[in-house]
Amino acid sequence: MTRVVVPVRYPLSRRSKRTVERALAVAEDDDADLTVLHVNLYQNGHPITRSELKRAIETEFGRLPSVRYVVRSGFLVEETILDEIAAEDADIVVIGHRQASRWKRLINRLVRDPDIESFLKNHLDCTVITVSG
Repeated sequence: MTRVVVPVRYPLSRRSKRTVERALAVAEDDDADLTVLHVNLYQNGHPITRSELKRAIETEFGRLPSVRYVVRSGFLVEETILDEIAAEDADIVVIGHRQASRWKRLINRLVRDPDIESFLKNHLDCTVITVSG
């Protein structure tokens, strides 16, 4: 079965809501399972729980079948997201435009041409959908 991963902020920002909305549409079109991912940064000291994330999504979008809610902790959001994408063996990742910009800066440190879609496709074998702001 196809797996879609969508990283989000908590509390849900306007952009996160749009990104989830797009991920829901992609999952429905592809008859895919969806993972909603939030990263608790160790240095922020304000961790949220899986239940809080689920409640926030379901308050906004209603009860969602075939959705998995994941909260991971890490120092770098982008690295933690990449780890989860690899662990989930995601087929599709839906990210916001701002997240793509952050990944480009991170990848730019590693390679000369920070084309995030190509980098992820080559390293993780997944499709990246960027939701514009």
